[in-house]
Amino acid sequence: MAVAGAKVFVVDDDAAARDAMQELMESVGLDVRTFASATEFLEVYDSQWRGCVLLDVRMPGMSGLQLQEEMRRRGSHLPLIFVTAHGDIPMAVEALKKGAADFVEKPFGGQTLLDKVHEALCLEERNFLRHTQVEEVRSRLALLTPKEKQVLQRLVEGQRSKQMALALGLSRKTVDWHLSVIREKMGADSTGDLMLLLHKAGCLDAEGALPPTTRF
Repeated sequence: MAVAGAKVFVVDDDAAARDAMQELMESVGLDVRTFASATEFLEVYDSQWRGCVLLDVRMPGMSGLQLQEEMRRRGSHLPLIFVTAHGDIPMAVEALKKGAADFVEKPFGGQTLLDKVHEALCLEERNFLRHTQVEEVRSRLALLTPKEKQVLQRLVEGQRSKQMALALGLSRKTVDWHLSVIREKMGADSTGDLMLLLHKAGCLDAEGALPPTTRF
């Protein structure tokens, strides 16, 4: 079940609960860090952490819901699994509406918790890979020259080489050369691949065009 590089961060003021969750996670090869409070967690929190968080709803000081809000404010993408007592379920549902990955009710079965953690770690892995891909595409876009960006802009607007040439005052051969360089810089084998990369990076809207906020 272990996911490379991932950790399970347990935040719970109940020492017995922390120990039990740590032992359970470690039994399937997961790396675990435990914290007795939300404040203790935030004191060492690193935005580069990979994994998921097991989080109690009710804790002295900062509650689990307040920690969730603070992590959202800091731009954290770590999936949160709330551990709740029966009376806390309405709060857990509220946490789900705000983006929590799941919740588990106390007392919980070991396999139930492990299954939820595994799902959260898989979700985090997918999100991490997607984010990495987006960053790669955007970094490649930054390598384009101003002229190449003009050509790309018109490409995503649906213009053909001849139309681009007329609009930009270039020869068709020059436009085709720019398109070839753009594909090479972006790591795309074809125009279709290029458009797909831009779409995955959030540079194209649902209609396949550059929205105003991402125009070059």
